[in-house]
Amino acid sequence: MPTEILMPALSPTMEEGTLAKWLVKEGDTVSSGDLLAEIETDKATMEFEAVDEGTIGKILISEGTEGVKVNTAIALLLEEGESASDIAATLAATPAAAPAAAAGNEVAAPAASEAPAPAAPAKADGGRIFASPLARRIAAQKGLDLTQITGSGPHGRIVKADVEGATATAAAPAPAAAPAPAPAAAAPAGPSADAVARMYEGRAYEEIKLDGMRKTIAARLSEAKQTIPHFYLRRDIKLDALLKFRSQLNKQLESRGVKLSVNDFIIKAVANALQQVPACNAVWAGDRVLQLKPSDVAVAVAIEGGLFTPVLQDADTKSLSALSAEMKDLAGRARERKLAPHEYQGGTFAVSNLGMFGIDNFDAIVNPPHAGILAVGTGVKKPIVGDDGELAVATVMSVTMSVDHRVIDGALGAELLKAIVDNLENPMVMLA
Repeated sequence: MPTEILMPALSPTMEEGTLAKWLVKEGDTVSSGDLLAEIETDKATMEFEAVDEGTIGKILISEGTEGVKVNTAIALLLEEGESASDIAATLAATPAAAPAAAAGNEVAAPAASEAPAPAAPAKADGGRIFASPLARRIAAQKGLDLTQITGSGPHGRIVKADVEGATATAAAPAPAAAPAPAPAAAAPAGPSADAVARMYEGRAYEEIKLDGMRKTIAARLSEAKQTIPHFYLRRDIKLDALLKFRSQLNKQLESRGVKLSVNDFIIKAVANALQQVPACNAVWAGDRVLQLKPSDVAVAVAIEGGLFTPVLQDADTKSLSALSAEMKDLAGRARERKLAPHEYQGGTFAVSNLGMFGIDNFDAIVNPPHAGILAVGTGVKKPIVGDDGELAVATVMSVTMSVDHRVIDGALGAELLKAIVDNLENPMVMLA
C-alpha cells in the first residue's frame, strides 16, 4: 500500500499550515533527505524533507492550499513494486482524498467493479495504525497484530525493524467506550463575519484576508487575556546615568563598529534581574511550573502584518556588545521571516519597547507560557525631587510589568521589577 506523506508539524505549536510550493512532481523519484515542498507556518516558510524513498505517485494537496491540518495526507509515495492501481485502492480505503477535493485536485475514484481495499487496522481507541507496506506484509505473514506493536518510525509509524523480531499475539479486546462528557457551555461569541459585514453595507471598505500569522496572533492573545490572570506593576526609571554611560561606551566601541541601544541595556537588565530573583525565571506548564536556570529573554519585533518574539538565550552571560549584535541579527531575519522555530520559541520573560514610537506607557499582554512581559515607554524630561530635596530635571522612562499571577505573586513581582530598575539606574553594576 502506498505510503502517505503527511503534513509535518514544523514547530511544537503548529496545528496547520499552507502548502506554499511543491519542489517535486508526480513521477519523481525521491530519497530520504530530498526536499519535497515549502511549508508556510504562521511565522515562516520552511522546507520539508522526505523521510522515505520511493516515487511520488499522487499529489493530494495543491500548491497554495491554506489551513492544511498537521498529519493530513498531502501526497502518496509508491515503494518498489507498487503502481497506480495501489493508489486508487489507497484513496478508496482512506480519507486521504478529502483534502485533495478541498484543494481543487481531481482524484480518480476506483471503478465500481473493483472491490474496496481493506481499511487500515485501527487501534483500540479508534486511531489509525500507520505502517510501511513492507511492515504490513511481514506482519501478515507472521500473523502479527499491528495494534500491539509500537512503531519507531516518524509519527510512530511501524517499520520493518519493528515487526521482524515480534511474535504473534492475540489481539487485545477493545475497551468499552467511555461515555462522552457533557458539552461545556460555549462562551458567548461575537457577531459573525456576515453580521459585521451587513452593519457596513453601503459604506466603502476593503476586505483584508487574514494570513496565518494574524490568525495565530488573534487566537493566542485572545486565549492569553481569557485564561491568564494578569496583574500589572508600574515604575518610573531615571535614565540619566545610563544615557551617560552608554555614550561613553559607544565612543570606546566606535572603532569596532558597535553602537549600543537603550534596548540592549534593558534586555541585559531583565536577564540579570531574572538571576537575582530566580523564582521569577519560570513558565506555566499546565499542572506545574518550570523554573529555568539560564535567562532566556524574548524581545518583541514588529514586522509587516504582525510581530515576532525572537529569544536571546543565556542573555545573563553575554556582554552588551554580544547582545546588541545578536539582537540586530535576529530582528533583521525576523523582518524577512527567516527565523527558525527554535529562535522564536521558549524564553521565560519578554520585553516590548514602544518608546521609539513616542509612547509614554502601555500595558502588554503576557505571551504564554511566559510568566511576564515588560512594556517600555519613551524617556522624557521630567521635574523630580532629588535625594537632597531639591527640584531637578531628569530623563524618566515609564515601564509596566504584566505578570501571570499563577507563576508570580505580587511581592515577588515587585522584587523582580525593583531589580530591573536598580540595574538600569546603576548600569555599571550589570558589567560586574
